[in-house]
Amino acid sequence: GPMLIEFNIPVDLELLAKENPEIRMGGRHTPKDCLSPHKVAVIIPFRNRQEHLKYWLYYLHPILQRQQLDYGIYVINQAGDGMFNRAKLLNIGFQEALKDYDYNCFVFSDVDLIPMDDHNAYRCFPQPRHISVAMDKFGFSLPYVQYFGGVSALSKQQFLTINGFPNNYWGWGGEDDDIYNRLVFKGMSVSRPNAMVGKCRMIRHSRDKKNEPNPQRFSRIAHTKETMKYDGLNSLTYQVLSVERYQLYTQITVDVGTPS
Repeated sequence: GPMLIEFNIPVDLELLAKENPEIRMGGRHTPKDCLSPHKVAVIIPFRNRQEHLKYWLYYLHPILQRQQLDYGIYVINQAGDGMFNRAKLLNIGFQEALKDYDYNCFVFSDVDLIPMDDHNAYRCFPQPRHISVAMDKFGFSLPYVQYFGGVSALSKQQFLTINGFPNNYWGWGGEDDDIYNRLVFKGMSVSRPNAMVGKCRMIRHSRDKKNEPNPQRFSRIAHTKETMKYDGLNSLTYQVLSVERYQLYTQITVDVGTPS
């Protein structure tokens, strides 16, 4: 049920790992007492947010275990200091996680969002799922009905149907609206928990350098219908620089290239 989420307590990841010996190297966990139908890869787009990641791991591992998910945590770390590309990192996470295991569900989560109720299921549904529906920064309400940002879940089949996410949104903003458009154009609708269950807290922070608002985002969103055919999984290029498996997560550092 509802949980108290605090960001002013120090978090010790070594202690967390010791207290959770059933988490396998790389942040993998499989329920002992049942065969879970939900094989979930949690994909986190990342750069220079180690403090936020600590809190995310501290709160989410116990929640995911209580939800009896067969899950793995993937932190997709963008190398270098060029413009950040969130959606491309999520595409990369989808591709790379499938090299590890036959995941059938993908939860895409920003590193600074923590659910306030463990009834909010981090798994897939018959329709694409928007999980972070009531954030504290928006006064615990949905900012607009098409909003699909923050934390969302798509099954493997749903993700393939929309050709994944766009690769050409550099900097902040726009990609989640493009993703929403993709779902609609493929005849899907978004499912959500109710606003009480869907409450989330955001860890306060200033805007990262090289993640300034993308001035092209509005014109890009207007052309999703055409661009989704050729901009997505079928045009994804990147280079894996390293794969590091820690006790609580797998970190994949990638070169995402530069805006064309």
